[in-house]
Amino acid sequence: MAKLSSINKNERRKKLVKQYAAKYEKLKAIANDTSLDETERLMARLKMAELPRNANPTRVRNRCATTGRPRGYYRKFGINRIELRDLGNKGLIPGLTKSSW
Repeated sequence: MAKLSSINKNERRKKLVKQYAAKYEKLKAIANDTSLDETERLMARLKMAELPRNANPTRVRNRCATTGRPRGYYRKFGINRIELRDLGNKGLIPGLTKSSW
């Protein structure tokens, strides 16, 4: 089980990303638009820098839904490899079968 503070910090980041998503995307589009002149693009980048750091989507970490573990995360299931194996062996994940040869 991951530290509760780490899980809560990640949840706060998700909330901030959602809050600033529209503004961030708008500024990013302006900053990457090569048809605009350099000063407009620079101003957009400076405004992006004024946003909170945790409003950047890359700062959100994928974590296991049950344990909060950050490593070995499977996007398809939303859990980590250890939980995937445990739940798969118990037959609690539909469509997942244990491989044997």
